[in-house]
Amino acid sequence: MSHTAHIRSHRKPRRSASTLAVRAGVAGGVLGTLAVAGASGSANAAEPVTQTLELPTLTADLAAQAAQSADATEQAAAHYQLQAERDAAAAKAAKQAKADLAQAKKKAAEAKKRAEEAARKEAARASRTTERTTLSTTAGTEAGTSTSTSTSTSTATGSAAAVISFVKAQVGKAYVSGATGPSAYDCSGLVQTAFKQVGISLPRVSQDQSTAGTQVSLSNLQPGDILYWGSAGSAYHVAVYVGDGMFVGAQNPSSGVVERPLSYDPPTGAVRVL
Repeated sequence: MSHTAHIRSHRKPRRSASTLAVRAGVAGGVLGTLAVAGASGSANAAEPVTQTLELPTLTADLAAQAAQSADATEQAAAHYQLQAERDAAAAKAAKQAKADLAQAKKKAAEAKKRAEEAARKEAARASRTTERTTLSTTAGTEAGTSTSTSTSTSTATGSAAAVISFVKAQVGKAYVSGATGPSAYDCSGLVQTAFKQVGISLPRVSQDQSTAGTQVSLSNLQPGDILYWGSAGSAYHVAVYVGDGMFVGAQNPSSGVVERPLSYDPPTGAVRVL
């Protein structure tokens, strides 16, 4: 026996056919698994491509929806703006209508006031016309039935004669409001200055002169009496009766100091201070 017969050989034993078959099957399974995995991986890798192709469609839909929303918002804004403009126009129209109504009422009130004032003036004018007509008739009757006034004028003496002489001497001079002579007078200025010649001090204005003496009837006038137009205490004109149905007075700026018959402008009343 060889001295090495008891030592085992170091060479690997040969694999049997069955072992090789098993290993081949395992390897085939592994490779099959890898192939399936690869195919699966390839399928999964291709899927994002499909999703990427769908993105433009989604983006277009979102853009269309955004555009529609913007149009709706713009239409709503336009509607609200139009409504606001209509409301503002209605408010302005209402305000203008209110102002026009107030103006119309004001004008109507002014027109009514003017009409009432015109009616009062017309009534006053009619009343004065009636009084003048009555006085003119009375004066005419007195002139036709009595010569006492004419006689008293021709025989006037003393203070009355001096007053009459003075006022007749002023006929033709100018009428100036506020004037008391010697070159111009107003109605009460002439009367005051005339009676000052005989030492009688009269008030300055016609309203006060119409109550300065004793009230006398127009049917009982004497030369030197003060005639007045308007009511006693509020007379607007005065003159001096000089007899024969005549008076002298500072009439107005266009006439100046004149001598006129009572019928020219019949007075309302008279006072006597002499």
